[in-house]
Formats: sequence, structure tokens, C-alpha cells
Amino acid sequence: MRIFIKIITESIRQALQQLTGNKLRSFLSLLGISIGIFCIIGVLSAVDSLEYNIRGSMEKLGNDVVYIQKWPWGNNSDNWWDLLKRPSPKYNEYEIIRDKARSAKMSTFFMGAGNRTLKWKSNSVERVFLCGVTTEFPAVFGMNFSRGRFFSASESFYSSNKVVLGYKVAQELFGEVEPVGKAIKLQGGTYEVIGVLEGSGDALINPLDFDEAIMVTYNKLRSLTNVNARQDNTFIAVKAKPDIDLEQMKGELRALVRAQRRLKPRQDDSFSFNELTIVSQQFDQFFGVLHLLGGVIGFFSILVGGVSVANIMFVSVKERTGQIGVKKALGAKRHVILLEFLIEAIILCLLGGIIGLGLVFLITQVLTAALDFPIFISFTNVLLGAGMSVIIGVIAGFVPALQASKLDPVEAMRH
Repeated sequence: MRIFIKIITESIRQALQQLTGNKLRSFLSLLGISIGIFCIIGVLSAVDSLEYNIRGSMEKLGNDVVYIQKWPWGNNSDNWWDLLKRPSPKYNEYEIIRDKARSAKMSTFFMGAGNRTLKWKSNSVERVFLCGVTTEFPAVFGMNFSRGRFFSASESFYSSNKVVLGYKVAQELFGEVEPVGKAIKLQGGTYEVIGVLEGSGDALINPLDFDEAIMVTYNKLRSLTNVNARQDNTFIAVKAKPDIDLEQMKGELRALVRAQRRLKPRQDDSFSFNELTIVSQQFDQFFGVLHLLGGVIGFFSILVGGVSVANIMFVSVKERTGQIGVKKALGAKRHVILLEFLIEAIILCLLGGIIGLGLVFLITQVLTAALDFPIFISFTNVLLGAGMSVIIGVIAGFVPALQASKLDPVEAMRH
């Protein structure tokens, strides 16, 4: 153990001597490995940050929620015409599911009705997306409010003139004025603002972005638009009970919807069940390709860094040939010489790797502040960078170390 510790300390000392004794050569060698680690860890960190942002946004859809829709979320190119002829989910189907689905914890119905103009005093906001929902909507998706509340059951039943505004709509219409309790104009009618949704944030993809929307109850939407003519932008979302598997719930929902639509046993489903796993599988393929591209870019960068380290190690062996001969003449074993140069190469690569990781950390902080998009280095990537530095050191230093260990002591001392 003492011999091993002595070899390590001696190798570290020699590595530092090489760095300080040949500053330009050491700088160029460390630059190569630093750029290599910077490239591969930088690319992987960017991809991981992008994946974290997108997957975090998509999780708002709910891991335990099934969507009944006209269109599936997968590839629709093969049977597009058949899918087009499908009917969209209807409110009476939602009522059947709400009343009879035993595996469902709750369900909600959504219908989009296009853009509208809102007015308050002399202020107006155009192209606000109008949608009608049932009272369970925020509970199904875990939506929060910056102010006020959502519709009550009685307000929904009696089609009260109440509205809930998206965060950006409230800001544009009211500015610093408290919006809750104010009366606004929508399609010539007067409506009371009872709530403002919390802002959806800066996510790249936000499937539940209602910042520029206005919500009314579905029963109120019936008086604002022809709901029978607007059947394309509808869906039913069903949240499963905690102990219920989604496949079990989908079986029950399939039976209820097929019975409501009076489909024969041999007829295909005229609806689609969508869930978060479908989106996750698509993103798995997408990010798999990005990681592969990042790995290819990093490989060539690391290759350049490894060559530079191998070069400095060959020069180091050449310069210390006489010293190696003396050591071997005094009884140093081949494996001791081999281990010394291997550890020296690893130390050089680790120093380069630390510099590369430091550059990645600095760049991520600058980009996060400039772009307002969180980019981070995960602990896994830090370990990957350190591990790759060690591996590069072993690979780049093995041949020079082997060459040094095989030197004949007499010939080496003559040199």
C-alpha cells in the first residue's frame, strides 16, 4: 500500500513538473482535452436541459389521465381519411362517463370556440381564445389560480355570466387593476371576472397554455356559439382512481363510449384514447437521436484531445529516458514504471476535464441568464466528464507507458 501511494504521489509530482516546466506544450495539450470534454458535456447538458423542460411541461397532461379524442397523437398519415370521418367527442358522452365510469376519479369536457374580443371600459384585447369547460377542469389538470376561483356547480348549471381569464389576458386588459369582480364585455354581453389562471411560465412546449384564453362554462358556451357546428376542438379527459390501472379504465371507457355511439361488435373504435405515454415514446426517439448526435460530436472532439495527450506523454518518455534507466537499474519493476506514466496521463486528462467542466458551467450560467431558459449540468454529466477523462488518460498514456516500461536500463542510461 505504501509503494502504491508513493507511486501516485510521485506521478502527481512529475505531472505537475511537466505542466510547469513546459507551459506552452502543456497548455496546448490541456486545451485539446478541455475542448473535447467541453464539447461532449456541453452538448449533453443542452440536450438534457431541453428534455427536462419539455418532459416537465408534458407531465402537466397527467400520467393518470386518459384523453378521448377524435385524432390519435401518433402518426396519422396512413389512415387520415378514415380518421377525418370520425365524430368528435360530445357532451352527452362526457355525462355518461361522469355518471357510470366506476374506475374514474373524475372527468371533464372541453370545447374550443375560436377567438373573441374582450372589452373593459376603454381597454380591449383581441384574438382571445374562447373555450367552454366543465367544473372539474382545473382539478383534473392541477391548475392553479393567481387570483380568484373557478366556476361552482350552480354557476355551471344555471349558465351564469361568469368568466375566468388567462394570465396574459388579465394583464393586457386590466394592467395593475384588480380584475376579480370587474365586469367585461364579450359578444355584447356583460360578464363578471371571478378568477385569473396562474401564468404557464417559459416552458418551450406547454400543452395546457391558457395564458391567452377566456373560460366560460360549457352550458354558457351553448348560448355564445353553435356547439353542434364546433365539434372538431373537443375532448374528454378522464382521471383514474389511485389504485386503477389505465388499461383497466380504458376498457371500461371503451365499452361506455361504444355503447353510446351504438357501434357494432365488429366495427372499429370511432375515437382515440390518448395518454402521456404516447408522447413520451415519441420524445424518447427524438432525444435518443439528439444524444447520438451529441455523442458523435463529442467523440471526434475527445479524439483530438486524446491525441494531444498521447503526444505529450511520448515526449515525456523521450525526455526522461535516462531517469527511467536509473530507476530500472535500482530495481524498479516494469509495472511500477508503467503505472507511473499511466497515472501521470490520467492526472493531465483530469486537469483538462476539470477545465472543460468549468467552461461548461460558466457558459450554462451565462446562457441561462441571457435566454431565461434553465440550462444545467447534471451530476451524471459531471461524473461522465470525470470518467471520460480517466479513460482518455488510460488510453492515451498506455502505449507511451508501455514503451517506457520496456526500456533496457543500460541503453536508457546511455541515452
